[in-house]
Amino acid sequence: MKTAVIYWSGTGNTEQMANAVAEGAGAELFTVSAFSGNVADYDRIAFGCPAMGAEVLEEDEFEPFFTGIENSLNGKKIALFGSYGWGDGEWMRNWEERVKSAGAELVNGEGLIVNETPDDSALESCKALGAELVK
Repeated sequence: MKTAVIYWSGTGNTEQMANAVAEGAGAELFTVSAFSGNVADYDRIAFGCPAMGAEVLEEDEFEPFFTGIENSLNGKKIALFGSYGWGDGEWMRNWEERVKSAGAELVNGEGLIVNETPDDSALESCKALGAELVK
């Protein structure tokens, strides 16, 4: 079973989350710009992206990447995570729906969101999400 954590981070908050998810999963860790593999080679993938603008995924790197691989998620176990500083989590709810519509199994049925910088408790939740991804 191959597991990857693929993320984008602007301020470092989602990067901290990604490191904790990867630790919990024992997964390979990639920034979205450094990922040169094929998602088809991975059985389980965690994706991380913060809320941007009007509660959307980051539009220059992450959204084009995710749109490009979205149809390859059918049958895969997927975890979603990210940080936000405003709004009510609409970006995550929309992202969850996209993953489910692609035919993937969403770990815990929802993504993990953290307001601003993750504290120790949030990082423990990220590790737990990674562990759940590989169960």
